[in-house]
Amino acid sequence: MAARFTIPTPVQAAAIPQALEGKDVIATAQTGTGKTLAFLIPMIERLLTQSKPGISALVLVPTRELAMQVATQYNALRGKLPQAALVVGGLPERAQLQAIRSGARLMVATPGRLQDFLDRQQVQFSALNTLVLDEADRMLDMGFLPAIRRISNSLPKDRQTLFFSATMEGDVARLVKDFTRNPVRLTFGSTLKPAENVRLQAFEVPADGKQSMLQQLLGKETGRVLVFSRTKRGTERITKSLNREGINAAMIHGDRSQSQRIAALEGFQRGRFRVLVATDVASRGIHVQDIVHVINYDLPEVAENFIHRVGRTGRAGGSGVASTLYVKDQRTELFQLERALGIKIERMRADGSPSQTHSAKPAVHGTAHNGAAHRANPVPMSKSSLVSLPGEVLQVQLEA
Repeated sequence: MAARFTIPTPVQAAAIPQALEGKDVIATAQTGTGKTLAFLIPMIERLLTQSKPGISALVLVPTRELAMQVATQYNALRGKLPQAALVVGGLPERAQLQAIRSGARLMVATPGRLQDFLDRQQVQFSALNTLVLDEADRMLDMGFLPAIRRISNSLPKDRQTLFFSATMEGDVARLVKDFTRNPVRLTFGSTLKPAENVRLQAFEVPADGKQSMLQQLLGKETGRVLVFSRTKRGTERITKSLNREGINAAMIHGDRSQSQRIAALEGFQRGRFRVLVATDVASRGIHVQDIVHVINYDLPEVAENFIHRVGRTGRAGGSGVASTLYVKDQRTELFQLERALGIKIERMRADGSPSQTHSAKPAVHGTAHNGAAHRANPVPMSKSSLVSLPGEVLQVQLEA
């Protein structure tokens, strides 16, 4: 292929054949497993074999950054098909409406902006045959459930639905029930743990020692590094400090304009910036290959965000490192994070050697104490095998 994709990931190998058969698919998998191509490839195949004008496929995603990356991936693979219509907030709507009216077959949208277009009768979906909800749990976390239901009510009932999510509980499970018909369910390992190929380590530092530790870690890396801060102000402070030290860094947070966020992300992707500093608004919106190190400058506010931060490295089978900085008073908070996720984070000294006050074994992702990491209850299997269960359910478990 022109894009040089030759070997499918397990998610792609399992989901693409089912989607090509026209079945509804529900897939739960860790981030970085190749989900975007798992729905784009069968979608493009369907678009190439059908010529009905109008929007035939709709992909809903939680953030502008993710929408732009899905659209970019589609445009790289579309061949003679029209470019995707990108419908998101923060960008001029005139160009978005023009893309729709000029014959786009695929729309990639965030729920808020699309609901606004529907309310103003700027778009209609009589030709639609495929709906994709990507990172559905994140969309619900962001309060998009009413908008998603409003959008769904405007779509043809006779359609294929492809549903991708890191978790499948509560409102997500109810949404699946309402939106799909006799779906094939695909589960890939534990979705509430970091990938096994990411080394987890934590450094206890003095209250005023985080910036020094950050620079020390950056001095050992030559590739792209993603740094997470809890606050917008912290993001700005870290970025300015790094630039003063001669380290090219950019930042993304909720108060940055869309043009600033695009410039930061593209600069990071193209190597103009070696470091990107972000709040959790970017933990699922950054799909950049070859991020070698994720650094949690601050502990996340909720344990699940740790998974999505760490998931920015070690993608598509590669390896990565995730370092967490904490102060003495946060020892309990870090232990509670480990307990909630069922993981072990290796404690390290500032010089990079294992701490004697904690197990020196490499990070091993064990069983969650509260059982949360095994809600999907997958069937133990080999990497390449599938098993068909009653009710058209396929479960896939990746070997550790």
